[in-house]
Amino acid sequence: MAPTKTDAPATARRAPRTLAGAVSNQHDTARAQAIASYEAALHLMQQGKFDKAHAAFDKMLANSPGDLADRIRMYISACLAQIAKGKTSFISHEEQYDYAISQLNNGNYEDARQQFRQILAANPTADYAFYGLAVLASMTGDSHECLEHLTQAIKHNPRNRIQARADSDFQDMADDPRFTDLLYPEA
Repeated sequence: MAPTKTDAPATARRAPRTLAGAVSNQHDTARAQAIASYEAALHLMQQGKFDKAHAAFDKMLANSPGDLADRIRMYISACLAQIAKGKTSFISHEEQYDYAISQLNNGNYEDARQQFRQILAANPTADYAFYGLAVLASMTGDSHECLEHLTQAIKHNPRNRIQARADSDFQDMADDPRFTDLLYPEA
């Protein structure tokens, strides 16, 4: 007959032991510092500062306790995915223009302006980017800049003159005689 196992009374958890007999305070301090750094990096992620969180997790990975290393690697992957997600890339200038118009319509004027300028940096004769900048300037009340950009748009594509005549985005410019002269030069 096989020996039976007797139930031993539940005992309190024992402290970790080493060859010397007990865990050193230095080990506890290093672990506490690693956990504090880990929590700080998590806080950066919660704030949406994925670049900084990625750097913090990378720095921790080499010296982290084994049980945190897998978690750190997982958070590094999450940071990299969020960083990549935040970057916008376009297949064509027309796609970038569509994005700029959506930003303009949503009231993100600085992002729209940046996109239009990037298009012009790559293609200095892109009449549609000049037209977009003219609409942006009209919407933000900068009549001088609106006229400059609209003049360039018309210079590169005369059909922009006809489009601007019917475009409600230029309604704030309708009372400006320079705008009228630009759109109706034959009158």
